[in-house]
Amino acid sequence: MSKRTGVVLRVLLAVALLVPIGVLFSSHWQTTDERRAYADRERHGIEYLRALGPVTVALVDAQSSAVAGRSGAREALRSAVENTSAVDVRYGAELRTSERWAGIRAKIEALPDSTPTDPATASAAYSEAGDLLLALYAKVRESSGLIRDPESDSYHLQDAAAEELPEALVAAGRLADLTVMAAKRPTSERLRTAGQLALARAAVVEPASDLVSGLRVAVEDTESRTLGGNLLRRLDGYQRAVETLAGLTSDPRGADPIQVSTARSSAHLSGAELSTIILAELDILLAERAGELTDQGLIAIAALALAVLMIVALAAGTLVAGRTTRPGSAYLGEPGIIPADEARPGLAREVGPPLGGPPLAEPPPVLGSPLAGPPPLAGPPPLAPPSPLPERRSYRPDPAGDPGRRSPLPDWPDPVPAGQANPAMPGGQDGQPAHWGRPDAAR
Repeated sequence: MSKRTGVVLRVLLAVALLVPIGVLFSSHWQTTDERRAYADRERHGIEYLRALGPVTVALVDAQSSAVAGRSGAREALRSAVENTSAVDVRYGAELRTSERWAGIRAKIEALPDSTPTDPATASAAYSEAGDLLLALYAKVRESSGLIRDPESDSYHLQDAAAEELPEALVAAGRLADLTVMAAKRPTSERLRTAGQLALARAAVVEPASDLVSGLRVAVEDTESRTLGGNLLRRLDGYQRAVETLAGLTSDPRGADPIQVSTARSSAHLSGAELSTIILAELDILLAERAGELTDQGLIAIAALALAVLMIVALAAGTLVAGRTTRPGSAYLGEPGIIPADEARPGLAREVGPPLGGPPLAEPPPVLGSPLAGPPPLAGPPPLAPPSPLPERRSYRPDPAGDPGRRSPLPDWPDPVPAGQANPAMPGGQDGQPAHWGRPDAAR
């Protein structure tokens, strides 16, 4: 493997790590974004439910006034309808409630403004509008996703605010109206009236009991510090108001219409306050959830950026290391070491004679032979021969007899190649080398 190929493979491996990281990030981001959008849609449903609460209370009050033969409650109903219409403009398309709300608004506007002469006819007209309003509550729960909320505390809160409490408020108004009408009925209808009152009381007590049970479960399962204290006080007041209304309507012949109307108003007031608290706490929980999901998305982005930087740094380091490798090395390893897979097959690379021994006895194969293999790689040019040593002359005693003066020796002979006999040293006798030193020195 060449140096260039090794560098390219390492860079490609580093870049390939981005693929699984990108897939994981995309999956996490998509899941987080969907959950955040779900929480936002639930909050839009809460805004719609807040607008429907005043409409419910105003409609029940208008119904009680019409049954009792009073007028003057339609103004509050018109104002509540206008506010809900404004909310439907913002969220109706998303929650798919525009068509239903248009039908309810037309039904409410068609109710008679004058005081009806027949209480039963007025009760039937308002009851039809009330049923349509309860169906709109269910539509908002379904379209906003509140009915499928995965958390225990938020699920029980939305169930209380969007199902149990509206049903109990509408049923309380109908129970009070039925009690007023039962007092005016003849004795022959007493049995039928008693059965209707029993059903009406059950319609009030059952959702109220479910409401209390669900809110207690929400308080036990929640991690909110404010949910328990805010709910339990309002819940106790609403429960007492419902029990008072149920007790006053147990005997229609002895019921006082004024007391029944007061108990109904108290139940509606405490129920409206409880609904406001429930929706506020539910919105806080969903807002915190959306904030946590946003933080998770930011953490995922930071982790992705860090992973990309690390991979880029790894790839850049690999490229730099490949460029700074010592020339002459054929692979990314120890500089100057020739890997075994690059040696000629069947032959040992001739790197040089062994240290401390003679040259290799086996001559290199002749080019062109089956064992020769490819021609050897071109090496560096041969070194130039060393320059000759400077001329050096020794001195002999002067022939004139001056012991302090010496004649120069003849030139040094050339070095004797290895394996040849040494020639006779010049200047000696009988093959003996010339003596050095003073002529008068002892021999």
